[in-house]
Amino acid sequence: MEARAVVKGFQFCTWIDSEKVKRRPPSGSARFSRRLKEEQSKRQVLVAAAHLPKSNRHRHVAVDYSHWNPASTMESGNFHAHFDEAPVLKTKSQEIEPYLKGRCIYLVGMMGSGKTTVGKILSRALNYSFVDSDTFVEHEVGGKSVAEIFKLYGEGFFRDKETEALRKLSMMQRNVVSTGGGAVVRPVNWKCMQKGISVWLDVPLEALAQRIADVGTGSRPLLHHGPGDAYRKTFMCLSSLFEERGDAYANANARVSLENIAAKMGYRDVSNLSPAAIALEALQQIECFLEEERGRARVF
Repeated sequence: MEARAVVKGFQFCTWIDSEKVKRRPPSGSARFSRRLKEEQSKRQVLVAAAHLPKSNRHRHVAVDYSHWNPASTMESGNFHAHFDEAPVLKTKSQEIEPYLKGRCIYLVGMMGSGKTTVGKILSRALNYSFVDSDTFVEHEVGGKSVAEIFKLYGEGFFRDKETEALRKLSMMQRNVVSTGGGAVVRPVNWKCMQKGISVWLDVPLEALAQRIADVGTGSRPLLHHGPGDAYRKTFMCLSSLFEERGDAYANANARVSLENIAAKMGYRDVSNLSPAAIALEALQQIECFLEEERGRARVF
């Protein structure tokens, strides 16, 4: 029962953010009123679906997305939820929150996969704080950017600081943590993340390359390699990185496949998915992991 959202608007400026930000309605009262009438029935379907028994909710609920206008701001990190999205996300988060027991959620995945944007949506839905591990490291190194840290001190120094950051975060509770793309390579980092629940945002490399090429690679030291066709060079670099990291990403407790979500929603292109729809799928995959975890506990 993935839902749609048009996402834009919030700015999170601190390295750890627990501020409760109010949603802004779409501009233009006449347009809002018209859309409210047109989508009233869809809202009822979505909210009702959120209260169905779990077996039905996972497998048999069909929602009409054909009239919703796709939009994606995965790279920008800014969003507000469509008015139909909030009750569905909140209902799902309320269902699983007691079973999380305060454990942190760690989002892993390739650079540009939307971990920051999706993480902020999840943190709001669960009433958690949001932490970007890269920003955490930047804060610890006197405010220098990741690109500057790579240039001044090298990748090894950054990875050590990243491990320190994850170790500190693993001692906290009620955080959604967006990790760096290469955090999964070190086994010690997984020991930290195993204290919480890890979720892999699995995005096709073609979509990642296009997304990153569109906004530029200047802030991404592993991809910034001078002139040339941005898409082709980015795709080749990402392919090489995924060869090194793919098996490590698969260690996550839950996997959110954008290709699977797009297929269920009738999209050919994953770029048409909203971050809120991806966040909802993440909550559902976390729920599946928690159910498996409770099942194992009953066995023993």
